[in-house]
Amino acid sequence: MLTSQQTITTELRQILGEVGVVDAADLATRSAGWSRTDNLQAAALARPSSTEEVAAVVRWCAARGISLVPQGGLTGVVHGADAGPQQVILSLERMRRIEQIDPMQRTATVQAGVTVQALQEAAEVDDLMFPLDLGARGSATLGGVASTNAGGNRVIRYGMTREMVLGLEVVLADGTIVDAMNRQIKNNAGYDLKHWFIGAEGTLGVITRLVMRLRERPAATQVALVACDGFDAVANLLKHMDRSLGGSLAAFEVMWPDFYALVTSQQSERPPLQPGHAYYVLVESQGVSRDLDAPRFLAAMESALDSGLVVDAAIAQSEADGRAFWALRDSVELAFEGGRSIGFDIGLPIGEMERYIEGLRCALPQAIGGSHQLYVFGHLGDGNLHVIVKLSSANLAAVRESIEQLVYGGLQAFRGSISAEHGIGLEKKAYLGISRNAQELALMRALKTALDPNNLLNPGKVI
Repeated sequence: MLTSQQTITTELRQILGEVGVVDAADLATRSAGWSRTDNLQAAALARPSSTEEVAAVVRWCAARGISLVPQGGLTGVVHGADAGPQQVILSLERMRRIEQIDPMQRTATVQAGVTVQALQEAAEVDDLMFPLDLGARGSATLGGVASTNAGGNRVIRYGMTREMVLGLEVVLADGTIVDAMNRQIKNNAGYDLKHWFIGAEGTLGVITRLVMRLRERPAATQVALVACDGFDAVANLLKHMDRSLGGSLAAFEVMWPDFYALVTSQQSERPPLQPGHAYYVLVESQGVSRDLDAPRFLAAMESALDSGLVVDAAIAQSEADGRAFWALRDSVELAFEGGRSIGFDIGLPIGEMERYIEGLRCALPQAIGGSHQLYVFGHLGDGNLHVIVKLSSANLAAVRESIEQLVYGGLQAFRGSISAEHGIGLEKKAYLGISRNAQELALMRALKTALDPNNLLNPGKVI
């Protein structure tokens, strides 16, 4: 029997108080972040302020068979936080306390609602760094990035979010609180339970607190934007820079020429490199001393120029220059203006990238049946590309499935990833079999059934 929205709101307020619950009417007036407001039509939004309150809400919902949709900063792009009118949204937005930063152990103990940027800034006070970085840093929460195993700009050096989570606390579907707040880098005492929940998108449990690994803050950063006239040169440049910089390579971002032309067309100033080259690469290193690292970085670039790997280069002379180079790479929103674009986040071997993109470029006109733009860029050093297809006319709904089948189907030959860093949610669920075999899918379903037998945590997502 369905529980009325009024009853849900009233009883949740008995648990959380007036400030802890947003009813359906007020929910409709809230910002939906990067999600569409019509996908957030919940019976109520619960805003607990502690793990104990999260557990109480979960137990209350479990007793009534009401499903929960956990939410972080609403910066996801795969509809993993969509909710319906008979569901309760569980937002961690009031759990934003940085409980401890341990400079000696180089860890941070935080509540799940702390944003990436807040932890970055807090770590800097102790001359430390939280290395995860992405465009949504000011909104994305640590519970959210752990639940989706977010990647970002520096995976090539520091890894995905999974590599930064030492421990966590999670509330299971029956309201049980599991304290797995490990603070050790090396701990092989049985199963490492945190990995069940990292990347699970809230379908196996609600992450409430985390222990995050911090690093020493780099004393110097070098950034360059370079042009290459062939994909082989790009791939060899990656190996050259990684080898020459002795482990300090932090980012290797590649922009195909259409994307570079788009982001530089909006600038009033002359672009750092002229359009017309085959590829543009943003290279960043992080080191210990500008006096030591700058000459090494410059020598590596000069060697790349001398050998023909690079045909043009602009090296940042200041932090402002570096930010300007990154601003070009981060101007992704320009490709989505007008509402006629569909974006993809894929993973594939570096050696397959050129052939894959050229095959996609040749096949798209027939699949779309009209003019379009294909924008490609991404974290090539991590094997991750972002592909955006923008139509010239507003018929995206009519051809969306054809485009998806073309993009995802092309990955199947080498078992590429339909989601390198954004998760599955609802949007990519139908294509999960391209990247996961039947045995893997069966094991995922078994784990879901074991931890959430009544399918109450973010039901319908991922698997």
